[in-house]
Amino acid sequence: MPLHSFTDLYQAADQLQTPVAVVATGGADSTVLEALANAQDRGWVDPILTGDERAIRQQAEQMGLATDRFEIVSTEVPAVAAVSVIRSGRASVLMKGQVSTPDMMRAMLDREAGLRTGRTICQIVLMEITPHGKSFLLTDTGVTIAPSLEQKVEFVEAVASIAHSLGADQPRVALMAATEKPMEAMPDSLEAAELTERSRSGWLPNAIVEGPLSFDLAYAAVASARKSLSGRIAGEADGMVFPDLRSANLTVKAIMYTADCQYGGILWGAACPVVFMSRADNMQTRMNSIAYALHARHALPH
Repeated sequence: MPLHSFTDLYQAADQLQTPVAVVATGGADSTVLEALANAQDRGWVDPILTGDERAIRQQAEQMGLATDRFEIVSTEVPAVAAVSVIRSGRASVLMKGQVSTPDMMRAMLDREAGLRTGRTICQIVLMEITPHGKSFLLTDTGVTIAPSLEQKVEFVEAVASIAHSLGADQPRVALMAATEKPMEAMPDSLEAAELTERSRSGWLPNAIVEGPLSFDLAYAAVASARKSLSGRIAGEADGMVFPDLRSANLTVKAIMYTADCQYGGILWGAACPVVFMSRADNMQTRMNSIAYALHARHALPH
């Protein structure tokens, strides 16, 4: 069964019985305010904003938004304040706004007051290729530069868990590489082969994990057929785990800017889902990411 589309996620969010409290770090941003206002109008969220209160109100007024619709936490350290709101239980989803990624990560990873869980934090992008009607997950596209083998284990487990929540009965997770054959010259391909063997030995019995696989073999069944390669994924990957941040980030941005697609992103591994995309992204991408994060709450480990 294919993963849910963003249309599906929007419809699910529309059915929420009560809005979910979402706290945004650095709220003086037009796309953040517009996305949260739209999500609030649809009954998805109760928005909380942290940052310079005067700047937030000024930005909202310039957009014609009533400032009393937002709860504002005035602070000079918006990321720290937003994490505190999560820890207090006043919100269950965190959203990156107009703050730098290092500031946000420092607040989240603070050993005393952060959102650590013991799991490795990664960015998982949900990508929907509109003409093909295909959705799939990609990680780690934004945090861990060179993940270890055991961190890749965590990424596979995270992707499988989210893919399952998005409708995949037995998620198919592809271990990405520049080749489909293990090669000494490409150590990541050897790690992919090792994880495949772990899967065959019973690790993640409710998921299919295979690699190394190149992008064409993970995405397009016709590529597998032309290369006469068999496998349980064969162009139908629900998730792709990349060997490093460079390959993941280059791939996801190439798709974003050249394909007819929709996408959204979250950070996974913290105590709550984190709406996390580039500050250059538009309002639609932020809305997609909010809908995705609201749904992903159900996949959080207990």
